[in-house]
Amino acid sequence: MQIDEHIIKRLESAYPQDILRWAHATYHQRLVVVTSFQPTGIVTLHMLNEMQIRPTVITLDTGVLFPETYALMDEIEARFDLDLIRVQPELTLDQQAAIYGDKLWEHDPDQCCQMRKTRPLEKALQPYEAWITGLRRDQSPNRANTPVITWDKRHHMVKLAPFATWTEDMIWTYIHAHDLPYNTLHDQGYPSIGCLTCTRAIAKGEDIRSGRWSNHEKTECGIHNI
Repeated sequence: MQIDEHIIKRLESAYPQDILRWAHATYHQRLVVVTSFQPTGIVTLHMLNEMQIRPTVITLDTGVLFPETYALMDEIEARFDLDLIRVQPELTLDQQAAIYGDKLWEHDPDQCCQMRKTRPLEKALQPYEAWITGLRRDQSPNRANTPVITWDKRHHMVKLAPFATWTEDMIWTYIHAHDLPYNTLHDQGYPSIGCLTCTRAIAKGEDIRSGRWSNHEKTECGIHNI
């Protein structure tokens, strides 16, 4: 499916609030927000709440998230009265270990991510026509060319990144200006937070996603791969 070039051009230079309004006006109940409650996701949810827009929100509960992430999830859900769907994998960790061996994330992280993140998301997205992500161009070299709007060939739907042009500093300025809660691990050297089994704190000067799967040649879980 081709997205109208005029829409692409208009949204590329639009403010995030205008992109969110356009997405809601265009897709209504067929729009979904997907977030792991990183800073950009929190800003997204706050803006939507301020505009009294209440789309369904999906988060992936892999079963191995940090306690701090679960605490933040509960706090944000209550604060914004979210219509939150916590998507879980088909297999429990014990079932996965029985079939594929213990600590699959250590010897085959791609398969682990596929089973606990990408496949569950593919199923969860099926009822919708457009999804909102927290992707930004400054997050990693792989994301440097992230479009504000594109056709997601993998999921057969429109994919939006309203904050693609924002920087990390802009996100944090917004969070502090509005006194928004955030994951306390960010204050402990974790700029990007995933599963506790595959995320470490980073040293000063490292890429913000270098703490993800640091023992492997991997910086993405696969959700945003085409």
